Amino acid sequence: MPTESTREAITVPFLREELRLIGAANNSDGSPAWVIQDPTRNRFFRIDWLDFEILSRWQLASMDAIVGSVNSETTLSIDDTHVRGLATFLQKHRLLQAGSAQAVGSLIEEANRSKLGWLTWLVHHYLFIRIPLIRPQVMLARWIGRLRWLFAPATAYFALIATVTGLILVARQWDGFTGTLVDHLTLPGALSFALALFFSKCIHELGHALTATHFGVRVAHMGIALLVMFPMPYTDTSESWKLKDAQQRLRIASAGIVAELALAGLATLAWSLAPAGTFRDALFFLATTSWVLTLAVNVSPFMRFDGYFILSDLLDFPNLHERASALALTWVHRFFLGFQEPWPEEFPRRKAVALIAFSIITWIYRLTVFIAIAWLVYTYFFKLLGIILFLVEILWFIVLPIWRELRIWLNRRNEIRPSRIILGLMAACGLFLLGMVPWQTAVRGEAWIHALRQTVIYTPIPGKLVTAAASGPVSRGASLFQLQSPDITLEAARSQVLVDTRAAELRGLSGQEDGEAQRAELQFQQEKHKAEVKLYQDELSRLDLVAPFDGVLQDIDDGLSPQAWVHPRQALGVLIDPGSWAADVLVQEAEISRVRLGDRVQIMTLLSGLVVMEGKVSAIDTTRLATLPHNLFDAQNGGPIATLPGDKHVPTQSLYKVRVTLQAQPTLTRISLASAIIQTQPKAWLLSVLERVQAVVVRESGF
Repeated sequence: MPTESTREAITVPFLREELRLIGAANNSDGSPAWVIQDPTRNRFFRIDWLDFEILSRWQLASMDAIVGSVNSETTLSIDDTHVRGLATFLQKHRLLQAGSAQAVGSLIEEANRSKLGWLTWLVHHYLFIRIPLIRPQVMLARWIGRLRWLFAPATAYFALIATVTGLILVARQWDGFTGTLVDHLTLPGALSFALALFFSKCIHELGHALTATHFGVRVAHMGIALLVMFPMPYTDTSESWKLKDAQQRLRIASAGIVAELALAGLATLAWSLAPAGTFRDALFFLATTSWVLTLAVNVSPFMRFDGYFILSDLLDFPNLHERASALALTWVHRFFLGFQEPWPEEFPRRKAVALIAFSIITWIYRLTVFIAIAWLVYTYFFKLLGIILFLVEILWFIVLPIWRELRIWLNRRNEIRPSRIILGLMAACGLFLLGMVPWQTAVRGEAWIHALRQTVIYTPIPGKLVTAAASGPVSRGASLFQLQSPDITLEAARSQVLVDTRAAELRGLSGQEDGEAQRAELQFQQEKHKAEVKLYQDELSRLDLVAPFDGVLQDIDDGLSPQAWVHPRQALGVLIDPGSWAADVLVQEAEISRVRLGDRVQIMTLLSGLVVMEGKVSAIDTTRLATLPHNLFDAQNGGPIATLPGDKHVPTQSLYKVRVTLQAQPTLTRISLASAIIQTQPKAWLLSVLERVQAVVVRESGF
């Protein structure tokens, strides 16, 4: 475009012939708006009244003619700069014809720059790749006539009532619902959750497609999107911007969430009513994946999912992320660096503050998401590929954008006021010193208070329960559990019969002179059978489980009843000595090096109210726990520590046991979970972070 200001007839480039100009809903201030549709790329560009008046006269070809026509035929007053600005916008978004060799060359050069090698393409797209599969418009048009009832108010009321009823019924059997979740934390369970997730997302995307068709919007295509290599369906409803009614656009944007929530509600209700079995498990997978993914992911406006488009429609604010981000970057430049640069758009103060805050929250949210994705790809891919993808994620999506912004600061360093540089250096030094201040003086951990002398009662051999003592105080030597073993009793009786038989045979040999050799053999067999009788009687006596000391019997297995069979790995009860108590604290691996013998410990537990006890560290384990010391800790039983799937109480994190000797013996009658604070040597936060990073690097450096 020419840059000199002349009054000669300056021509403007021709528009591409396939572009369409469509009326759009009014802007939030009530002014009219239009949308330029690029059908080739299926993209839409929103323009205001001024741009529309200029664009509607673009066929005049002369800049002076366009300016004169707008000024004479409308109430607007424009000049050449307005036309040039619109031409620049159209050129930037490739909406103009390439009418000269220079323009063609520019397009070719831009196309060459846009060509990516396979490695660069993979870096750009491995997080999210869209693969169009079908053009569903004909199929959707055929379906919509039969599915109009989905959009009736009665359908919405039915889904709402079913959802509320299902939630109420689940709340009544919440333990069973959460227990089902724990039972399926396995590899087959994970695959089932993945299948349920894929199915619910198909319903989600079908909701978008049917609603768009219901309002006359063409669905360009549907396909599969690879989200970190995980396949998910997607629907292209970008043409919904043609709709002037913002409520219709909002309904299309929210249709997926509504469909998925309806599916979750119906699945929850059906799970509450269905009998146990495979079908009920399938309903559970559908309900949980639909609820969690819809509420945790799709509703969020900080990524370009449904929540973002819903918020954009509610605010009638297209390109919310881009415009808010540009505003926030300008604020950073002006506030922190002192750049005298204009605002990209003018907004009322409150709206500008809200947009800047929204953009900053979006930056923090995306930083967290990208770091989490980096950790996931590192964890679930084999190590070499995981390291590569981790570095790509961190460098490309986090470090590189920050570096680009810092380069802008560096290139414009002459514009930064010296006072801002001094304040920035002081703030950096302050943060560094704050990180080096040893303000971390305590280590926290989960604990349990237990009797110093206690024993878990097990049967030494399998047996049938005859009698069981009641919970409460017992004396040393008192019978706690009496069992019997029919097999051992039978063997003892059989051996006794053999003893009696040999005794009768020996009496029959008395007075016979030639029976000495036979007598010796019978006596040997008799002694062997007597030994067997004693052995079996000793085994039967072990089935009378007695108290080894005076104490209190508690935690008797609820499943015990007379004539019930028990096995040696089944805990029948716990006998404790209530006269002496101790506490064990479970400390994470990263903190165990800070704990020293003699450190003061504060134990807090809720018994009949808050009870606080003081103590000192008396022993520190040098090896990590293989299993939790008590199933009360297990998250699968409602405890505070996550464990691996199964019933072996294996914690998912590395924990070390620290024994605490209590200064004053509490008056307790049973074991109790508690929280512990160990007063340790002060340590700086920054040093702790560096040590953790070093530990991770050392641990993961081996292949």
